Amino acid sequence: MGRICIPDSEYKERIAKAAKLVADKGLDVMVVCSTESDYANARYFSGFWPLFERAGVAIAANGQAALMVGPECIIFAKDISGSRIEKIFCLREFRESADPAYPELQASTFNDVFKAIGVTGENIKIGLGSYVECTLPIMEGLKNSYPKAEISMCNDIMVTLRKIKSINELACIQEGFRIVDIATDEVIRNLKPGVTELQMVGIAQKVIYEEGAEYEGLPMYVFSEKSTSHAISRSGYRTIGKDDIVQLNLSAKIDGYSPAIGLPIAMGKLEGERRKVVEFCKQAHDWTVSQLKAGVMACDIAKDYYKMFVDNGYEKNFVYGPCHGTGMIEVEAPWMETSSEYPLEENMTFQVDNFIMGDGFGCRWEIGAAITKDGCHKMTDYLNKGIIELGF
Repeated sequence: MGRICIPDSEYKERIAKAAKLVADKGLDVMVVCSTESDYANARYFSGFWPLFERAGVAIAANGQAALMVGPECIIFAKDISGSRIEKIFCLREFRESADPAYPELQASTFNDVFKAIGVTGENIKIGLGSYVECTLPIMEGLKNSYPKAEISMCNDIMVTLRKIKSINELACIQEGFRIVDIATDEVIRNLKPGVTELQMVGIAQKVIYEEGAEYEGLPMYVFSEKSTSHAISRSGYRTIGKDDIVQLNLSAKIDGYSPAIGLPIAMGKLEGERRKVVEFCKQAHDWTVSQLKAGVMACDIAKDYYKMFVDNGYEKNFVYGPCHGTGMIEVEAPWMETSSEYPLEENMTFQVDNFIMGDGFGCRWEIGAAITKDGCHKMTDYLNKGIIELGF
């Protein structure tokens, strides 16, 4: 069986769809940018994930596209993305944060890039499809090259393109969950008092690479006791003790797609108020899964989810809403919040990510789900195991 990945033909289809949306908004060209940590938008069109430097893709309303990279990545980019985007340019604006001058470099400019994809004139309309990842040097480069241009945000184009997953995207996500299931089993098998959080992360990393992942889908974490109260954080040298609550969030990246599984593990018997909090969070998780269905308004789920916390006396334990989009980045748009005025659609994918803050600890139950006409497809059944209590 061949490697599960996005075929070159799908990258070309994405560019064509984006070009139509660019034209529909009355723009001449859209620019998306990526960093090493948030590579998604440039990689979505090119398959290229920058290292140290930044990357960008320019897509004209006429359907032509170009990949833009920093000085040290140009050969790397051509090797990776040449079959997807033929026009690849080296621009100083995409250099690394050490800010080298490259005095001998004969770099291209945005004028060179835009001309190569058929965008001419000075009074053009440029859309930024990933405003947050557009660094100051990139923005200044655009303004210097096109001082008369109208530059606006068009993040909605990227949300429109990325929110509905193709068959190939769903396959990548599903393969990630297959691997994470195995990694989670192996970490739990090795959990015992006296090991460190980072040692357990190392075990998970070994498994995901052996099983075919290209990287971890998020900075994988194993938190214990006090550090479980970190909604997001990094694992450390903390030693796991008997009777600790241990929080796992493990992930595996497949051709850029980054699903994760989160669950609490009890290092002994989980009792009293701590058990009530963990059980309520699992109840909220299961309820959320049961609400997912094409046509349902996202805000309605989020409002009822928050009401569940209030009605059960956990209002002060609430941190964020029930779901967030997932795909190339483990957390991507759209979020599911009380202000989210959009309906769920078939083949949207979410991490059902339910976190609660307890007294001195936190708990998260999390899996991925794809929206279907009649409900959702849970992409792993791992949480059906319920609360896992290890005896020592």
